[in-house]
Amino acid sequence: MALLVALVMKTFMVQVFVIPSGSMEQTIQIGDRVLVDKLTPWFGAEPGRGDVVVFKDPGGWLEADHKPSTDGPVLRGAKQVLTFVGLLPSDSEQDLIKRVIGVGGDTVECCDEQGRLSVNGTAVDEPYLSPGNPPSRQPFKVKVPQGRLWVMGDHRDVSADSRFHMGNPGQGTIPLSGVVGQAFVVAWPVGRVHQLDAPGSLSSVARSADLRGTGPEAMDVGPLPKEPPLVMGVLGILPLIGRRPGRPRE
Repeated sequence: MALLVALVMKTFMVQVFVIPSGSMEQTIQIGDRVLVDKLTPWFGAEPGRGDVVVFKDPGGWLEADHKPSTDGPVLRGAKQVLTFVGLLPSDSEQDLIKRVIGVGGDTVECCDEQGRLSVNGTAVDEPYLSPGNPPSRQPFKVKVPQGRLWVMGDHRDVSADSRFHMGNPGQGTIPLSGVVGQAFVVAWPVGRVHQLDAPGSLSSVARSADLRGTGPEAMDVGPLPKEPPLVMGVLGILPLIGRRPGRPRE
């Protein structure tokens, strides 16, 4: 019964992922365990700007040569079973974690005269960037197709994100269908437990003109409303999530 409950939770509600790289530092560090909400998308919700998402490799994003496991067949089999039911964190090499910068219809560009990234013509402050990292060392401008996302790592200097796959179909964007879920909290180690919020600088950017329309009422349409992950309420852990004091590192 316990294994069945764990399997149901991992499949439909929440899954643990272990972070193997530094592409999201300092927000998420190597070895951190993050909880990923897989329940909310079942109700039609889509990731918004600023959300941290886990997604399947859309093709060619991950290196082909991986280090072989040194575990014996028995231990390897046991780990696979426990990971399958969600009792061990997944370190699947086919999953990636990035921050959503643009959604369908958005125009994302970098960089302006002040060296800032802009979304739909609005310059965005990015306090989550790893210290010493500019928004991008390579210029780009992309119109995000409907049903896709433009994603970037917080540690821009080491993140092989959407910028490096602009020659692929979708101009480096990823399909919504490939999103596993939204990472909503760093759950381990204990000293780093904190909620992963979408910064207001991104979530408050107005939608693009083609989504707002062209009539007089278009000026009254603001950004899409953003609700907290549904799984947090279901699990009853929202009041228990500790927040790190102070402002994010700039």
